[in-house]
Amino acid sequence: MKIIKKIFFAALVLGLLIPFLMIGYFLSEFRYDISSLTDYKPPVTTRLYDKNGEKIANIFDKEHRYYASFNEIPPRAIEALLAIEDTTFFEHQGINVDAIFRAIIKDIQAGKMVEGASTITQQLVKNRLLSREKKIERKVQEVIYSMIVEAALSKEEILERYLNEIYFGHGYHGIKTAADGYFHKKLSELTLKEMAILVGLPKAPSTYTPTKNYEISMGRANRVVSRMYSLGWIDEETHNRALLEKPKVFDDTLTQNSAPFVVDEVLRRAEELGMHDIKTGGYDIYTTIDIKLQEAAEDSLKKAYNMSIERMKGYKIDAATLEAKTKLLNGALVSLDSKTGDILALVGSVDYKKNSYNRATQGRRQPGSAFKPFIYQVAIDLGYSGATELVDIAKTYTYEKDGEEVKWQPKNYEDNYEGILTLREALIHSRNLATINLVSDIGLSQLLKEFKKFGIANVPEDLSISLGTISLSPLDLAKYYTSFANAGVQVEPNLIRYIEKGSAKIYEKKEKTRFITDKTQAYIMTTILKDVVERGTGKQAKVDGIELAGKTGTTNNNVDAWFAGYSPTIQTVVWFGNDDNTPMYSIETGGRVAGPAFALYYQHILKLYPQIQRKFDVPEGVREVTINGKKEYFSDTSKPPRAEAEVTAGDKLLF
Repeated sequence: MKIIKKIFFAALVLGLLIPFLMIGYFLSEFRYDISSLTDYKPPVTTRLYDKNGEKIANIFDKEHRYYASFNEIPPRAIEALLAIEDTTFFEHQGINVDAIFRAIIKDIQAGKMVEGASTITQQLVKNRLLSREKKIERKVQEVIYSMIVEAALSKEEILERYLNEIYFGHGYHGIKTAADGYFHKKLSELTLKEMAILVGLPKAPSTYTPTKNYEISMGRANRVVSRMYSLGWIDEETHNRALLEKPKVFDDTLTQNSAPFVVDEVLRRAEELGMHDIKTGGYDIYTTIDIKLQEAAEDSLKKAYNMSIERMKGYKIDAATLEAKTKLLNGALVSLDSKTGDILALVGSVDYKKNSYNRATQGRRQPGSAFKPFIYQVAIDLGYSGATELVDIAKTYTYEKDGEEVKWQPKNYEDNYEGILTLREALIHSRNLATINLVSDIGLSQLLKEFKKFGIANVPEDLSISLGTISLSPLDLAKYYTSFANAGVQVEPNLIRYIEKGSAKIYEKKEKTRFITDKTQAYIMTTILKDVVERGTGKQAKVDGIELAGKTGTTNNNVDAWFAGYSPTIQTVVWFGNDDNTPMYSIETGGRVAGPAFALYYQHILKLYPQIQRKFDVPEGVREVTINGKKEYFSDTSKPPRAEAEVTAGDKLLF
């Protein structure tokens, strides 16, 4: 038996020596390129954050990796790694001959392979430069590569590359990624036990992954801690405390994508900025999104959708039709900071998993009566006021189309006529005929000329503009509504605040504004839109405890339903409709289906941010006058009717 063991031992030693004898041959036959390690640039995950620094998502291609410089890695983590993987790392030159011979002896004693002898350098070479095939040629190459790498890189550089390159299970590449994924911690925040868990993973990630095999992972970590104690690298108290610790482990998805519509839009905008390596470049993108409001918007839109589905069930339609309508109905919501244009929430459908098409940014639909405030703002800026009387009667308009005479007979939604009513009441109750007559009074050419100040493209050059026949996305409409919400100054919506790569800031938003009208004129519009919510078509958007202004929009045959509105600081647009442009049911108007989503969203806002401004500021120069027992608001441009101004007592200038 002893003779047989000696023969085996001699054969193994000879097998070990042969590769070294072959080194000269391999050095002459193969070109050893280590540039991917000397010029180490692995794919690095891009991270998206909300306005408060909360992570929204990880964006990567094939490998999820955060990069950590050597100085970021805690010395204790280095010690833990060396204790379990390569105690003499700082002493050898790439291979550990003593360890190799010890491994051979243990393998002989066990009669099988029980111990490896790879150094950290060899493991790095194997992972980065070589295949995993178990051939003698590959092993010899590994040895040679390791010695070349040791000559080219410092020990610290090798460790940095190893701890960024190696796989830690659960889809995490690199120790920084694993610390964030498993423990939601920065490297500097890790406990000794958590470090031990991490450095114990590379040996067998699928076996030791704590999300799947927690107790096995703890056992492996305890061996790391005990090894550190036996080497004298930690004291007994530290050792005992670490053994007892049971860290909390998170089982997250790799992307951690909490706002997929936001992520998709950021990717699109990043491409426009020329960031074609967005999934591998390791950027930190700080968005304008408030993730709490994003979740509130998603919840509000979904609840309003469910309310509409429940109403459909009450129409006594057959199951097949109901199912078809349920699949077709969809919605979108976009919310902005009125002053800065920062997009706080962006929801492109009621369920991203079912349909990822972003209706908030890409869907272009007719806003209907939600467009009327732009017409009325032009009128107010031309000297009209809320007290100006308009004619609400039917007219027949004749025009030529394709060489033929066509008659157009518009009507009010309620199919009735008020005769004479004020401009305020016409907009509050969304009177189509009064609006058309207002456009006729202003003059279509004059109106189109004045519209240029809003920057609205492709405005129909006919009277149909009175009914909002232009096509806009919810985000477009939100942008234009800042003209009212931001006291007469339109603001370009922003989604990305700034982008960093490493410590360098490579992009920062630039605020773009457009002057529309004086503060006093914008405030007069706000008072009318407040009444829309208080007692007009937008009553279902009302929320107790906060002033809200806005306008409903419902297109012909109830194809589109809108509510566009704002509080003193936050502006929001909601859209609902069928994806195939077919009509919704007749009672599904902007007020009924979009208004509740708006209200639910602002209820969330008040709970999340109770300190938010709740009343609109009144600019200097606005005059409040009581006319026929009703309050009306005027300015130097929009003056009160002469007779009323002369006889009204107690009018006051508001500041």
